[in-house]
Amino acid sequence: MDAIPLLTLKRLPRYLEALYRFKRAGLKMVSATKIAIFTDVHMTQVRKDLSFTGVVGTPKIGHKIDELIMAIEKCLNWNDVTSCFLVGVGHLGKALMGYQELHKKGLRIIAAFDSKPELAGTYYQGIQIYPMEKFTNLLSRLHVHIGILTVPSESAQDVADTMVANGVIAIWNFTPVHLALPDDIIVENVDMSSSLAVLSRRVAEKLHVENPPFK
Repeated sequence: MDAIPLLTLKRLPRYLEALYRFKRAGLKMVSATKIAIFTDVHMTQVRKDLSFTGVVGTPKIGHKIDELIMAIEKCLNWNDVTSCFLVGVGHLGKALMGYQELHKKGLRIIAAFDSKPELAGTYYQGIQIYPMEKFTNLLSRLHVHIGILTVPSESAQDVADTMVANGVIAIWNFTPVHLALPDDIIVENVDMSSSLAVLSRRVAEKLHVENPPFK
């Protein structure tokens, strides 16, 4: 399987959402130009990104929407549902457990784990919550290879180490902790603190320009 550039991988879901909209509107064909307009990505870049799907469009006509949707979903592995474990059933963990779009995008949380005794044996959104004592056994027995990390920062490294020691090869990390793991482990960090910092600063800068302080 050929590697796809990281930035292309991050843009493909944007194209997919636009294609879903076109399909709901009853369209059968779409051009790279139209996709570019709806995703705010340059047309040349759209064409380059779509080339990784292997789908070849018709000159001056475009691509078949259904064919392109299937090709992008295949590139993203969204048509092959993968089981994963979630550790940390707090507000964020529960939000992910209830996020139905995950399943549509190829990821299914089959079990959740938490250190709070009162959560053990309960269910949330149909997903059973187990005590951390059962984590290692279930991880090894079910051969799950993806872990979602939504624990407090002080527990992140220890839980990640346990995941890796028991067969996890990819971690979706929602903590602000930079995990020290072997180079062959795939880690996708979702740093909400950094994102919020950018948002807050840009808001402050915009308000400063629109309403400059009195000199």
